[in-house]
Amino acid sequence: MTEVSINKQAQLSQHFTLGELCKTSARTPDGNIPSHVHIENLKRLCGWLEMLRSEWNKRYGEGDDPIVINSGYRSPQVNAAVGGVKGSNHLTGCAADIRVAGIEQLVRYATILLDISDESQEDFDELLLERSPKGTYWLHFAVRSSGNRRKVEFLRA
Repeated sequence: MTEVSINKQAQLSQHFTLGELCKTSARTPDGNIPSHVHIENLKRLCGWLEMLRSEWNKRYGEGDDPIVINSGYRSPQVNAAVGGVKGSNHLTGCAADIRVAGIEQLVRYATILLDISDESQEDFDELLLERSPKGTYWLHFAVRSSGNRRKVEFLRA
């Protein structure tokens, strides 16, 4: 069987690489390889992430603070291994889970993304402010090519 791999250094946008939007933990299976369609979805998502990064740095950052991605594209095997929901936007490359330093940064990131959506008059699919039972926070953000629902929720895993 031929092994398939991706160019992890391939730029999806100015500050985001394919590798960081497809990374998995050591406990998840290999083979997290997106299709060309998934990569186009990731590029669209990275456009929003670039705007978030830029606006965060204008308002609150040190000038060049990165946006750190915990999870982006997930193959069905990886999604199952991490306990992702069926039909997750991660499966199509339309979602990213964004690391935050705490609840204040979580709310500020969410506010910036809502402002971007309002100003651009473009909708997103999901903006989920999430908290694990251990008390860690992250922001799940998804944008599809069409059929966006502008779903905003606070969730506890």
